[in-house]
Amino acid sequence: MTGPVFPTLIPGVAALRHVGRLTTLSWQVLRALPRRPFQGREFIQQSWFFASVTILPTALVAIPFGAVIALQLGSLTAQIGAQSFTGAASALAIVQQASPLITALLVAGAGGSAMCADIGARTIREEIAALEVLGISPVQRLIVPRVLAAMLVSVLLNGLVSVVGVMGGYFFNVVLQGGTPGSYLASFNALAQLPDLAVSEFKALLYGFVAGVVAAYRGLNPAGGPKGVGDAVNQAVVVTFLLLFLINLVVTAFYLQLVPPRGL
Repeated sequence: MTGPVFPTLIPGVAALRHVGRLTTLSWQVLRALPRRPFQGREFIQQSWFFASVTILPTALVAIPFGAVIALQLGSLTAQIGAQSFTGAASALAIVQQASPLITALLVAGAGGSAMCADIGARTIREEIAALEVLGISPVQRLIVPRVLAAMLVSVLLNGLVSVVGVMGGYFFNVVLQGGTPGSYLASFNALAQLPDLAVSEFKALLYGFVAGVVAAYRGLNPAGGPKGVGDAVNQAVVVTFLLLFLINLVVTAFYLQLVPPRGL
């Protein structure tokens, strides 16, 4: 009797089990990407759905976020006598850090939660089990198009947030803090480089993949019943947020080690 009970008494065993299953699902999604037939119609529908629920909130969040960064950095650079570097500091902070995180949080919070609820509802209605009985892979039929849609929308929204955030920071720095447009743009052009945008898009792509896989995993494994689906949605959002901040730390650390900053 102690055989099956003992592993559940060890702290962390359940968490490790979930990590293993999540990793397995990630590998299954990657393996199913090149397989045919590709669900093109489902991919287009899910991409439009993700975009429709995230474009407006993302743009509205990007404006005050860019303004806060510009105002805070403008005040700091004024204190140390480096007002001419406000543009570079605020733009790099928005492009490298703020833009991917804003995109990921909204994709996971809006699109990922809806995706988890949809798959969870299919699971408790035994539609997933019916697909498996018919010999149809639920991963290839349902999960892959949704994960790809989350990745595509994340990359596109990241570009939108970068543009809107930089423009908002420019406006608030020039209008409210009396900065000069020339110095703002000149410092940005002097210190920014193409790899900054590349790592930003890479982060967004990776965040979209993580958000889609986590939402799919929790949707495929609800506790049972409608309440279990609701709990799975909440858990998917929380777990995604934690993973995104951890991934952001790792990617940023590697980027700063591999790509030297551009000097004046």
